[in-house]
Amino acid sequence: MAAANYLSSEDQFLCSICLDVFTDPVTTSCGHNFCKNCITEHWNTSDRCQCPMCKEVFNTRPDLRVNTFISEMVAQFRQSAQQKTSSSEQQESKPGEVPCDVCTGTKLKALKSCLVCLASYCETHLEPHLTMSGLKRHQLIDPVENLEDRMCTKHDKPLELFCKTDQMCVCTLCPVLDHKMHEFVPLKEEYEGKKVELKKTEAEIQQMIQKRRLKIQEIKHSVDLSEEDADREIAEGVQVFTDLKESVERGQANLINTIKEKHNTTEKQGEDSIKELEQEISELMKRSTEVVQLSLSEDHLHLLQSVQSSNIHHPPPTKDWTKVSIRSSYEGTVVRAVVQLEETLSKKIKKLLEAELKRVQTFAVDVTLDPDTANPSLILSDDGKHVRSAKVQQCLPDNPERFSLNPCVLGTQNFSSENFYFEVQVKRKTEWDLGVARESINRKGNITLSPQNGYWTICLRNGNEYIAAASPSVSLSLKSQLQKVGVFVDYEEGLVSFYDIDAAALIYSFTGCSFTEKLFPYFSPGANPGGKNFAPLIISPVRVN
Repeated sequence: MAAANYLSSEDQFLCSICLDVFTDPVTTSCGHNFCKNCITEHWNTSDRCQCPMCKEVFNTRPDLRVNTFISEMVAQFRQSAQQKTSSSEQQESKPGEVPCDVCTGTKLKALKSCLVCLASYCETHLEPHLTMSGLKRHQLIDPVENLEDRMCTKHDKPLELFCKTDQMCVCTLCPVLDHKMHEFVPLKEEYEGKKVELKKTEAEIQQMIQKRRLKIQEIKHSVDLSEEDADREIAEGVQVFTDLKESVERGQANLINTIKEKHNTTEKQGEDSIKELEQEISELMKRSTEVVQLSLSEDHLHLLQSVQSSNIHHPPPTKDWTKVSIRSSYEGTVVRAVVQLEETLSKKIKKLLEAELKRVQTFAVDVTLDPDTANPSLILSDDGKHVRSAKVQQCLPDNPERFSLNPCVLGTQNFSSENFYFEVQVKRKTEWDLGVARESINRKGNITLSPQNGYWTICLRNGNEYIAAASPSVSLSLKSQLQKVGVFVDYEEGLVSFYDIDAAALIYSFTGCSFTEKLFPYFSPGANPGGKNFAPLIISPVRVN
């Protein structure tokens, strides 16, 4: 219909001579219209002047002028035709759009899809579904591909319902034939419900995205802080090693100067002694000459008188050189220089350890003892800060968390990623174990402390034997009895370090550990034979000096 209207409108603006749309349309007295150039050339080549349409003859050639009304109509027609052409081009199906199934040649974009015909139509080919009574009843939807997927494969009807029991789309016959007694809702109702769920899911996803973006910012911030810490540590390290290098160079220079000064003194003593000896030799040689000359005299009287009147029999006065020795001793010079350097290094190391201890103390956590893990032979204080051995074993439930044989207890708190630090008072004790343990340790039967078994600890035995429970165990040499011990764990780095708080000294470090589980603070006040190990282990508040 639309195409027919378009053609009839186009005929009104066609010149009957050139069969094209009018150009400068003119009207003859008989009422017919032509292009001005077309009718002029027609009359110029004809014997007589007549209308090409009705054959009316004009005695004189009419004075033709452009019909402004028809000219304006032609202009509007041209513009309308151009817009229709442009519209048709815009409706051409593009990649990703549903094409019209009826168009031949260039496929135009489909405006609707019919669930009855299982076809998609552009604007022109959709018109029958909008005008013909039989087609008006067909169900039209927004254009989609694969219309066969929207039909029930069993009953060849559109999928219009949703079976909530089987969670699937069905046609109107499915509830009667295949889904009896099931719960059904219209697709639109389920669609709305699913849209709400999808909106909620989208909100959750967006929240997850936001959390991860915040995590990215947190990681970037951590990397920036790490870079700052690294720069600071490098600067401090360079300064420390520069100082150590200068100390070594100064010690070396002092050693060389000391040895050279000793040698110079010895050399001066040698030169003075040689000079004195040479002078004595000169005097002795002079006397020897006199003796030789006198002995050669043949005058008896003269020789006797000369010998009697002089001390020629006696040598000139000289020093007793048997007790004189030129000797320089350098023994101990290097040792004393190294000892002095060691003292300097010890002072610097002590300062470094004090600074390190202050840093790890910033990771202090509040640790309390977990009574559900305590062996029945232990007594815990009400505030969970003290633990000591009991005289009589208590009657406690043997829950899975409790140590059944060894006198030990875990902290209530656990750590699975961050760094942490705590301090424990150990004074007046002859035996104890202290450190951290992983969650999956064996708590029943006899326990062997070692990293392989999930324990990173140091121990005291027999009142003065300190041991790191490594594999094999390491004997620790300490300058003084421990009074308070600090325990620091860097989970990511795989580091467990123990500090002597009073001396601000590092006792021992487990390095290269691989932590994959939660870590718990571990305490054992040890057995109490004869009441000599009665003092408790006390979790102390951390005070940074």
